[in-house]
Amino acid sequence: MAIPHNALVVVADGSKLLILHNEGDAEYPNLQVIHKQEQDNPANRDHATDGPGRLNDGGVGRSAVETTDFHQIEEDRFADQVADLLYKRVHGGEADKLILVAPPRLLGRLRETLHSEVKSRLIAEIDKDLTNHPPAKIEQVVSAAL
Repeated sequence: MAIPHNALVVVADGSKLLILHNEGDAEYPNLQVIHKQEQDNPANRDHATDGPGRLNDGGVGRSAVETTDFHQIEEDRFADQVADLLYKRVHGGEADKLILVAPPRLLGRLRETLHSEVKSRLIAEIDKDLTNHPPAKIEQVVSAAL
């Protein structure tokens, strides 16, 4: 399989999104960036200022409460935003075929949140983090993975 003409290649991680459009054909793809979005998501240690809480066990002792992973919460929120954006583009007729490229954890989250209309347009999922690569490298990796 190759990257079809007019297909959208969606490259995302927990805080960065690139949507590329194949302006070439399947034999000679030419990916062009049509949308770029980045969200500031510092490490969890920079989100939280306090240590984990403690609970009193009825006089026997004290138990620690699991700390909240604010970084993961922000990544999940970003995945939901990506799913909404893809739905708007697909529903608006901008994409007949989609290729989704993201790290495994984000792919899993997107599978849960993508609308069925978007899922019906997916032709491939690639579990790689390519957000910091130039379009030519993304084109090369995606073509090789298909």
